[in-house]
Amino acid sequence: MNTTATPAAVTRARAAANVLYFVTAVFFFGYLFFYYWTSEGGPARLALALVPVSFILFTLDELRKGELYPGLPPAASFVTGAAYVLAAAVVAVYMFVEYVEIGTVRAGIWNAADLAIGSLMVVLILEYTRRRHLVLFVLNAVLILYAVYGSVVPGMFFHPGLTWERIASAMSVEMSTGVFSNLPQLALTLIGSFIMVLAALRAFGCVDSILRASKKIAVRSPHALPQSAVLGSMAVGTVSGSGAANAITVGSATIPAMIGAGMPRPIASAIETASSLGGQLMPPVMGISAFLMAEFMGRSYFDVVARGYAPAILYYVGVSVSVYLLSTRHRARLGTVVVERMRWTDWMNMAAFAAVVGGLVAVMAVLHLAPMFAALYVFLGVGGVLVLVHAIVTARSPGRSWRGLGATLGRFVDYFAEMTADLTLLLATLSIMTGALVITGVPTKVGSLLIEAAGVNLAAMVLVAFFFGALLGTGLPPAPTYIITALVIVPPMIKVGVDPWVVHFFAFFVAVWGEVTPPTSVSAAVTSKIAETSFMHTLYHAILICVGLFILMAGVFTRPELVIEPGAAQIGAMLLILVAMVGVTFSLQARFAGNSAIDALLRIVLAGFALVVLLHPDRGLAIAACVPVALYVGYWLRRRRDAPEPERGGTR
Repeated sequence: MNTTATPAAVTRARAAANVLYFVTAVFFFGYLFFYYWTSEGGPARLALALVPVSFILFTLDELRKGELYPGLPPAASFVTGAAYVLAAAVVAVYMFVEYVEIGTVRAGIWNAADLAIGSLMVVLILEYTRRRHLVLFVLNAVLILYAVYGSVVPGMFFHPGLTWERIASAMSVEMSTGVFSNLPQLALTLIGSFIMVLAALRAFGCVDSILRASKKIAVRSPHALPQSAVLGSMAVGTVSGSGAANAITVGSATIPAMIGAGMPRPIASAIETASSLGGQLMPPVMGISAFLMAEFMGRSYFDVVARGYAPAILYYVGVSVSVYLLSTRHRARLGTVVVERMRWTDWMNMAAFAAVVGGLVAVMAVLHLAPMFAALYVFLGVGGVLVLVHAIVTARSPGRSWRGLGATLGRFVDYFAEMTADLTLLLATLSIMTGALVITGVPTKVGSLLIEAAGVNLAAMVLVAFFFGALLGTGLPPAPTYIITALVIVPPMIKVGVDPWVVHFFAFFVAVWGEVTPPTSVSAAVTSKIAETSFMHTLYHAILICVGLFILMAGVFTRPELVIEPGAAQIGAMLLILVAMVGVTFSLQARFAGNSAIDALLRIVLAGFALVVLLHPDRGLAIAACVPVALYVGYWLRRRRDAPEPERGGTR
């Protein structure tokens, strides 16, 4: 190939890939919207058709951006991409046409064509994994080899080994495990319907309006500026369910503002990291793991949401208190910040945002609609109003072009297709991992170790489970961490009498905690990049700020009412955990005396009282221990009020 003659051809090829991407994205959205409206064909057939289409979208997106094998000559990259698209299209057509035969007539006795086409999809998914999630690719490869050659593994993890044919069927056409199983079905159905709502909010600028509104709280006080990161992430988290998404959208505004006002770079980065982390906890659109929890427990997603508000609020209160203490410590350096003026469109977008959050909760709680239909109806209502308002504004403004509305709708389709397709491929990847674990019996074997730990006591079992999940979190994103942790710890813990809600929420918190453990903290990587500071310094300070996660992990066992059933008992447990969280946060971040030795002693005593509130089984004693914690906080507030106000740094 003559590389000197390629620039114009490469540009045309990328343009063609972009057109094909949008055509495929429109088809993808239309197919899913029709399914959300009718549920025709069921989730299994939907996955058989759209998992391959998701891979086509991924490939075309890489081609149009020039990111598919950039080390190869452009022509080779496009030829490879075309081959991938053709292969995935063959899989989609074959699986869709042969769905009934594969699932009924040939179930258990699949022919060579079934296994070959199914294996082709597995190979394509693994290639996606190799490019996007190398750690997961290595783990899946190891698990597949272990499934085949388990006979050479000594000790308790020995098994006779499975044939390659058995591996191929388990990873594809069986549909109970593998790339067409419940997890990618969940991504396309329930999670996809919520992504549709989020994509509409992003496309119409609602997220940008949230950021402008969150910065307005910083006008009156420099202490309020860091809180804008907390409130902004909490607001965006209600519809994003992603720590990384929060870090990118909110952090791009709040981190420079905090640094410009005088906050040290690692602290500013850490505040946004800890705040963004809560995006995976905050209902009504929690992280992927929350949807998986509903699936694993066989309960409605609203059941998870109803129980998820209390831990999420507790987490954000803990972060807010920690951030307040940090801003007090650095108040001498904090100036003021200039905020953008809120336009009428921002207020309209804020109203749309409030309507989405309130509508999702109301439709699920009051009308008892399934979450997928709730998301669909909220999307139709709020999205229809947004389109109508923008159309009226365009029609009444002679200087405005209809292309603006078209570009907004194009962004919506782009956002929806990219997010949903990538999530579908990720969960298909996790299904390979889950299938390999299940067919080799690994969860049962690791669970036996937990049963042995429970022979000592439940606390020992919880510690073993935490270290197991934390170890997974150092190399895996939250969703696979939750899946593996839940598969391993849920059966043995339930067997010794722990409530299923408690175990699953514990696994959920451990998975979220994995987002701030190196080397997989995407949120910290994003915020440290924005702040131009050390990744490890960011993580260190972020761990101190989000210590509330540890409190929640312990609290679900000592105060299980927090998650077992919404109601008055949940509020009581929430208040006790809140006092413990505030006490622990003050013991880590506050200063009670000028002498360092006395200050350390006072903080140790405070931590002791807070742990009594959190851990002691006698509720009366726990309530009594709240009094000294409150006295500590009151003393600190009085001491701070009487301290002279230092001069502030430069203003902006």
